Amino acid sequence: MHQDTIAAVATAVGEAGIAIVRVSGGDAYQIGDRLFSPVKGGTLQDTPGYRIRYGHIRDPESGKAVDEVLAAVMRAPRSFTGENVLEIHCHGGPKVTQRILELFLQSGARMAEAGEFTKRAFINGRLDLSQAEAVIDVVRSRTDSSLDVAVQQLEGSLRRRIDSFRERLLDLVVRVEASIDFPEEDIPDVELGEMQTIISSVRSEIQQLIDTADDGKILREGFKTVITGKPNVGKSSLLNRLLDEKRALVTEVPGTTRDVIEEVVNVRGIPMRVLDTAGIRSTTDVVERLGVERARDLWREADIIIHVLDASIPLTEEDWDILDATENHKRVIVVNKIDLPRSWPLEDLPLDSSTKLVEMSLLEGNLEPLLDTIVQLVHGGMRLRTEEALVTRTRHKQALAEAEDDLRQAQQTLDDGLPVDLIAVGLQGALEHLGEITGETVRDTVLERIFAQFCIGK
Repeated sequence: MHQDTIAAVATAVGEAGIAIVRVSGGDAYQIGDRLFSPVKGGTLQDTPGYRIRYGHIRDPESGKAVDEVLAAVMRAPRSFTGENVLEIHCHGGPKVTQRILELFLQSGARMAEAGEFTKRAFINGRLDLSQAEAVIDVVRSRTDSSLDVAVQQLEGSLRRRIDSFRERLLDLVVRVEASIDFPEEDIPDVELGEMQTIISSVRSEIQQLIDTADDGKILREGFKTVITGKPNVGKSSLLNRLLDEKRALVTEVPGTTRDVIEEVVNVRGIPMRVLDTAGIRSTTDVVERLGVERARDLWREADIIIHVLDASIPLTEEDWDILDATENHKRVIVVNKIDLPRSWPLEDLPLDSSTKLVEMSLLEGNLEPLLDTIVQLVHGGMRLRTEEALVTRTRHKQALAEAEDDLRQAQQTLDDGLPVDLIAVGLQGALEHLGEITGETVRDTVLERIFAQFCIGK
């Protein structure tokens, strides 16, 4: 357990009904007693766990009250961090919150680093590493489905699957190594058929888990959708319809959108990161030209491209330029303004299995056909498997793939009739890689990178 005591504001910056200053460590209550004056007397050090005291935070030098607060006491080891935790619930103004934090820092606490509360929960055994990563996923969830997946992982769904793999492999390793190290003890050899069965079974289950990675990543991060087209075809109107608000400026003046506008839209439970880009055209305006170049860069990064065309005017060189440049991407061609007389036939468009077509009027048309088409294009209309463990991070997928490869090599060694000690090497490698997911064998540099993603108060 850490010896020093850390403090940070655990709530978002800004005005709110309440804010929370969180303190964790061995001296949390001693430091709190220097600042907290309970209305009914007594001390925080004498307060039982899971109690809330009412009182005031006072400046120890002047004795003046800083704010009227509630002090929540959560004693080790039954707290989020596994340490003594004190939370001060104060009024939610930025000035008062910052002042209370400053008093705790002046009285002996240290400013918490990003993610340090959750990191201590991991180090003290309150969470494994996959659960710690799920904390930030809960905070960042944008849809009910992504929240369901994050909560499942926070409750240990992925850890339980990994533990199941590790337990079977560890039992096999112990038996194999015991027969190698203590041949005089007449320990029964592990039957080759049993080894084949166990290794094959674990490999199959690991692969099933790897197969969920695309769905899991989409639910956690969303899929990047770039809206493109030449000026004034309806790109910003589409963004506003998707958001159901006037987020983008819509005018008849070409080149109104010069920078990228990014928002997140909930599409059938899947978070869609929508980027409205500058209209593609030749221009002498320096700022607009930079926006056009940025739009072209985003095409390469997009999961899906929505290319908006105007049905009421003939296709131009800019339209064909975009169609040619995006032909190798998943895309939806939205033919807009079908309420006006059509000026070109749909047969002109290059359609294939990765290109879907939707005709509509963005002024008043129904968006449902477009949303259905987008979902169908995303991973073939993915089924939201929120009831089971999903792989949501590239780190997890890579570790599983390396573990599966270790087991493949072990199985090949077994098939080739080589000594069992060589088989044990592959099994140990698989255990090592599986342990990286839950944190048993993870390196310090990886831990630092993971917890650096957190906000300071979490």
